[in-house]
Amino acid sequence: MTPSEKYLQKLGLKEQPATGDDSATELPEQKENDNPRRSFLKKSALGGIALGGAFMFSPIEDIVAQSTQSVKRYSSPSDLKITDMRYCVTTVLGRTAIIRIDTNQGIYGLGEVRDGADERYALMLKSRLLGQNPCNVEQLFKSIRQFGGQSRQAGGVCGVEMALWDIVGKAYNVPAWQLLGGRYRDKIRLYADTPEADSPEEQKKLMNYRINDQGYTWLKMDLSIGELKGKPGTLVNDQFWKNDKGDLQQWGDLKDYMSYGNTAHPFTQIQITDKGLDELARLVDNVRSMLGYGIPLSTDHYGHFDVNNGIRLGKKIEPYRLAWLEDVISWEYTDQWKTLSDALETPCLTGEDIYLLKYFKPLIDSRAVDIVHPDLASSGGLLETKRIGDYAEENGIAMAMHQAGTPVSFMASVHCAAATQNFLALEHHSIDLPWWEDLVKTTDGRKLITKGYANLPLTAPGLGIELNDEVVKQHLHAKDKSYFEPTPQWDDKRSHDRIFS
Repeated sequence: MTPSEKYLQKLGLKEQPATGDDSATELPEQKENDNPRRSFLKKSALGGIALGGAFMFSPIEDIVAQSTQSVKRYSSPSDLKITDMRYCVTTVLGRTAIIRIDTNQGIYGLGEVRDGADERYALMLKSRLLGQNPCNVEQLFKSIRQFGGQSRQAGGVCGVEMALWDIVGKAYNVPAWQLLGGRYRDKIRLYADTPEADSPEEQKKLMNYRINDQGYTWLKMDLSIGELKGKPGTLVNDQFWKNDKGDLQQWGDLKDYMSYGNTAHPFTQIQITDKGLDELARLVDNVRSMLGYGIPLSTDHYGHFDVNNGIRLGKKIEPYRLAWLEDVISWEYTDQWKTLSDALETPCLTGEDIYLLKYFKPLIDSRAVDIVHPDLASSGGLLETKRIGDYAEENGIAMAMHQAGTPVSFMASVHCAAATQNFLALEHHSIDLPWWEDLVKTTDGRKLITKGYANLPLTAPGLGIELNDEVVKQHLHAKDKSYFEPTPQWDDKRSHDRIFS
């Protein structure tokens, strides 16, 4: 008895004699239930599996083995090992690095080092990860957590954490949000900046485009004292801090440690006059009059002045019912935030530069803010950010999310937002960058964004995206055009990392 006869005998069937007709697709439909061989051959042919003439009459076990040998199977998660970490640097927000963590089973994960941060924050962690099972996300996070710091110093740890969840999702064939406990929503509300223009008429056109054509339902505007440039009598003590161009430079190449941008808010002694407050209120009034009150409007980027002037500004613009005042002062001054929040009716918000739940807790416990605002690329990654949101929820505080990177951190944020109940809206900072969405391809064919909402992958595993290599290569940073080249120089661990005796 041949192997195939034995196999069919187990099924209570007999092998049919060969007819020499290898046209499996022409077998009658009613015969399929009588002959599993014919059914298999027909479905194989219909499914696009090419079976050679002589091979068609091999034992059915050989047919199954041969015809499915190239079909991608799920990985063996318990045997996964990290084998490499590589990177590329894009021009998104000036400089934003994407990392890729590879494994011994061909599964890889994508992560992002926060905008403006050095990719070496991530690369120095490679030696701590090699040979480890990426599915142990929390354990690996705790082992590298000590190498992260506030704001962009956390970029490496957070980028690794993103990539690990991408790997785990692919290994278990589930979306990242499922690994965080499930989803509360299928699409994620986004908030966008209000476009600036040279005239009110032009700005009105741009805002109509943002709302009606692009479909955004939440907007944010800058309200900086930099807008008062060239308007005498609006600021006190600003001349001392201006650079050689006459600007109060809050960002950029700030090499001077004692410059305006590097000086914390309480120490500039810049004050806003009543005339200056009127000018800033006029800017808000102009936008609100175009926008109406049906759409939330938030404000940000005020400049460096103390909490007293923050209160004065907040009270001046209270009639416009803003959704929040963002980062009026530095995040670490919990007592000052409490003073600010207690003095104002408008919700106060901070958090984009805070690393770990540990440092959000003082703000939450003292009710110093009304909304927390983590950036997943600084706050600790997906799981830590969900913990931040959950802790805030327990204390009656909502969570919005800051995001200003590539579609990699954007999608990591989308998964976290879906899994967090008290979520309000996620920032999208590159709306008008025409190639931004093209940096990635979704693995389930969905659009990344539809009418002001991010589309959550409901079935696609991991983060649900792959890089569009050709597009990314077109937007590499001028100082580093490498594209996921080997990084053996980061393989060796050269220090003892334990932080206790």
